[in-house]
Amino acid sequence: MTGVTRRSAPWLFVVAVALVALVLRGPIVAVAPVIDAIRGDLALSSGQAGVLTSIPVLCFALATPLALLVIRRVGPDAAVTVTVLGVALGTILRSAGDVVSVVAGTILIGVFITIGNVVVPVVIRRDVAPERVDLTTGVYTAALNIGSTITSLGTAPLALVLGWRGALLAWLVLNVLGVAGWLLARGPARALRPAPRPPAARGPQEPAPRIWRSATVLALAVCFASQAFSYYGVTAWLPSLLVDRNGFSIEAAGASSSVFQIAAIIGAIGVPLVVRRLRPLGSIVLIGVLWCTVPLGLLLAPQLWALWCLLGGAAQGGGITVVFVLLVRLSRSDRHASRLSATVQGLGYAVAATAPTVVGLAHDVSGGWDAPLLIVLTATCSFLAFGILAASRQGRTV
Repeated sequence: MTGVTRRSAPWLFVVAVALVALVLRGPIVAVAPVIDAIRGDLALSSGQAGVLTSIPVLCFALATPLALLVIRRVGPDAAVTVTVLGVALGTILRSAGDVVSVVAGTILIGVFITIGNVVVPVVIRRDVAPERVDLTTGVYTAALNIGSTITSLGTAPLALVLGWRGALLAWLVLNVLGVAGWLLARGPARALRPAPRPPAARGPQEPAPRIWRSATVLALAVCFASQAFSYYGVTAWLPSLLVDRNGFSIEAAGASSSVFQIAAIIGAIGVPLVVRRLRPLGSIVLIGVLWCTVPLGLLLAPQLWALWCLLGGAAQGGGITVVFVLLVRLSRSDRHASRLSATVQGLGYAVAATAPTVVGLAHDVSGGWDAPLLIVLTATCSFLAFGILAASRQGRTV
């Protein structure tokens, strides 16, 4: 260990992790309900407005080296605080000015969330007893989806009263809760001060693990990339599919597609129970099969869209949870956990950033939804195949 004693997860630590997680997706999702108001106010085209939702995902991929540097310089506990405060700064900047300010604030939000993406699995691995890791990870990923759901449902009503700028600023309350919870759980000394660097070791040192040469890590990275690609592809285009294939209005399609997001909370919380009974390998198989029901079901029986959204939503919430569980189990130290988390998530989000464009292009070229759904089916099958490979190799050194 690194000077911190591992212990069973106290309720305060779990609550603090959940409160921090609320700000790691909510600020991104909050833009979508008011995107038309932002376009009108700033005179943006649809393509330019769409960039506001894709910038953070690109940051998740490109800013992982910066995330590693911050974690190494200030330590994991202070890095969590930096994350929440940095997202707050980006939220203020995004709501304060013209197009340049909006883009700059969005970039800041993406960069600081990237730090949080990498560091939260590190503190879970370090401070949670092995038998509680699965549960704590499930709470964390469930809170990611809860944050998305809250801002998705609440931003439009707030905008009617406060305008789009005020509506986005209103979610700073989540940052306040996140900082307060983390300070209470860690204490100001650990949460605010950079951690002292350990003294240089004398004598021969263990060589740094060569993460990119590990077949297990590469399999897990492709598994996560497939999970993220499927999620962002479905999230971006499910409302349009429901309009075209099921005859929904735009408003009804948007509300109906929220089933996919809400069901993720069930999946994230349910995974710890599944992992306990089926182990990670069995969990991957179950989640992968459920994931595949989304594109297959929408291809073969689109009238049962609610069932496919429910099953697929649970799968996407469970999928990211089981990947993080494997990340924690494969990690051997704080430094190794940071590098492993950054590697897997960096590759995954780089692939995920292409999903809306690839799926949309397939729709434009084919003129229908069969080709896009087959692309998503390929990605969900990839999640299943590479997830099985990663889970079956989890006992090996990486």
